[in-house]
Amino acid sequence: METGTSPSARLMRAAVFAARVHAGHRRKGAAAEPYVNHVLEVAQILAEHGAPEDAVLAALLHDTVEDSDEDPDPITHDRLVAEFGAEVAGLVAEATDDKSLPKEARKAQQVRHARGCTPAAKMLKLADKISNLRAITASPPSGWDHARRVEYVGWAGRVAAGLKGANAGLDALFDATYRDAIAGLAKDA
Repeated sequence: METGTSPSARLMRAAVFAARVHAGHRRKGAAAEPYVNHVLEVAQILAEHGAPEDAVLAALLHDTVEDSDEDPDPITHDRLVAEFGAEVAGLVAEATDDKSLPKEARKAQQVRHARGCTPAAKMLKLADKISNLRAITASPPSGWDHARRVEYVGWAGRVAAGLKGANAGLDALFDATYRDAIAGLAKDA
């Protein structure tokens, strides 16, 4: 990582890096929006709630390792350390699921490990859940019936219970987003 780089230059470098990694990726929702919109939203949520700069950078990068595992040049933890420093790479690692585990095991692991995350990782993961709940409410993935959306919202709430306490503003935003998701599901029932 270059020393003396301005915060805005580091932020833009991370945004461009994420955009390149996610260039061919789309969200699962019916709108099929570019995936990079998700990482930008997570970073924006954190920036608007006073999260540390490294957490905002990690938000832009938080899915690069997970989502590039099948790419010709997958992103590794070591590469993120070299490009963005150990602190940012460590936050990305805290937010990265172990894709060698089955989906249900990964979900259970997120619930179990939430309380043990560093404060910055708790903020990152909470902002990620906020973005995901918004997406499921506005544009649910095709093929997700009502029961599947209810299950996801409930799981997100269980993960969030362990993430709270690092940033009161994010805690309140999650709670409001969760209530909106529940209300939307109730209308659809």
